[in-house]
Amino acid sequence: MLRWLDENIEKTVILVSYVVMTAIIFVEVIRRFAFGAQAAWSSTVPIYLFLWVTWIGCAYNCKMRSHLRFEELRMRLPYAGQFFCLVVDHLVWIGFAILVIYFSLEQVEISHRNFAIVQGTDDVMQWWFYMATPIGFALVIYRVTRNLLDDIRRFRNNEPMPIKLNEAGE
Repeated sequence: MLRWLDENIEKTVILVSYVVMTAIIFVEVIRRFAFGAQAAWSSTVPIYLFLWVTWIGCAYNCKMRSHLRFEELRMRLPYAGQFFCLVVDHLVWIGFAILVIYFSLEQVEISHRNFAIVQGTDDVMQWWFYMATPIGFALVIYRVTRNLLDDIRRFRNNEPMPIKLNEAGE
C-alpha cells in the first residue's frame, strides 16, 4: 500500500481534482445557459481545487525531475561540479519549501480559527483547500530529499548524474 501511495499519490490527487473541477464547470455552464440557473459556489470551488492541482503538481514535477533547471551549464561542469550543483538545487528547494509551509500554515490557521467558508456554500471550509499548499510543499521536501539521497548514491558509485540532454542529444 505504501509503495502504491509513493508511486501514485500526486497523480491521484491531481486527477481527482481535475475531474471534479471539470465536472463542476461543465455542469454549471450547461445549467447556466440551458436553464438560467447556477450554483453560487460553482465559480469558487474550482479555483480552490486548482490549489491542489498546482501544489501537488509541483511535488510531482520535483519527483520526475522536470521542474525548473539549468542543464546547459551543468552539463559542461566536471562530475563533482554537477553533483555540487544538484545538491545546491536540492537544498534551495528544501529551504524554499520550509518557508512556504511556515507561512501557508498561518493562512490555514487564520481560516480555520475564523470558520471561513467557501463563498456560496454553507459548510465547506476554506482551510480544507488551503491545506493544499503545506501538504504539497511537504511532498516537495519528501521528493527532493529522495532525489538528493539518490544523487548521493550515484555520486558515491560514480554513476552519471541525472542531467537531461536536449532534444538534439547534446
